[in-house]
Amino acid sequence: MIQKEKKTQVILENATHEGDTGSPEVQIAILTARINELTDHLRIHKHDNHSRRGLLMMVGKRRSLLDYLAKKDINRYRAIIAKLGIRK
Repeated sequence: MIQKEKKTQVILENATHEGDTGSPEVQIAILTARINELTDHLRIHKHDNHSRRGLLMMVGKRRSLLDYLAKKDINRYRAIIAKLGIRK
């Protein structure tokens, strides 16, 4: 589980305006942080299939948000991809 301080930091780094917590960029960044933590957990606990299911659901949600952003505004999509280092 992502720590509150880390989540707040991720929100501040990716917010498009003050008080922004729901834009696609922020949601994608939060999901990416959670995915990275869960990936590290699964490297240690290889048979934790319940957490693996949660990971796959988060990856699908992030993919949906990225597809939405790509359709809505390609420049914002490219910026968030470059910033987070995903979909290389």
